[in-house]
Amino acid sequence: MQISKNSAVEFHYTLSEAGEQIESSTNEAPLTYIHGSEGMLPGLEKALEGKEAGEKFSVTLEPSESYGERVDDLIQRIPLKHLQGDVKVWKPGMTAMVSSNQGRHQVTIVKVGRFNADCDLNHPFAGKTLTFDVEVISVREATSEEVSHGHVHAEGGCGHSH
Repeated sequence: MQISKNSAVEFHYTLSEAGEQIESSTNEAPLTYIHGSEGMLPGLEKALEGKEAGEKFSVTLEPSESYGERVDDLIQRIPLKHLQGDVKVWKPGMTAMVSSNQGRHQVTIVKVGRFNADCDLNHPFAGKTLTFDVEVISVREATSEEVSHGHVHAEGGCGHSH
């Protein structure tokens, strides 16, 4: 089955910039998404279109097709209690997750005070030209429930209520 709108897709990836590996999913569970639900980077979703389980390919994305350009001065002071991560002491250069009314975002800590941290709201990969080496693991038709939720469900449902 080829990847098309409303396909439930599992894939592994290795991400690199200028030939240097940044991250990889190969030692973890594959990434899953519903094709066409805007849950994937636009350039990567375009490259996955039409592929089948077992296919391997490489695609290089400009910032406009992935995490966007860096925005200078996108610094915000955030209370330490709102930084999410498995960390006891926050230090500059670390990344954290922050929940806001626009969803969850990854931020980079610039400076840490006693109660607040100054955080760079740019995604850590913003402004970078990235290469994804991809292996498609599985492709199937998404269920109507998965399509309405916009994500793939694990065995036994999605574990949250709507």
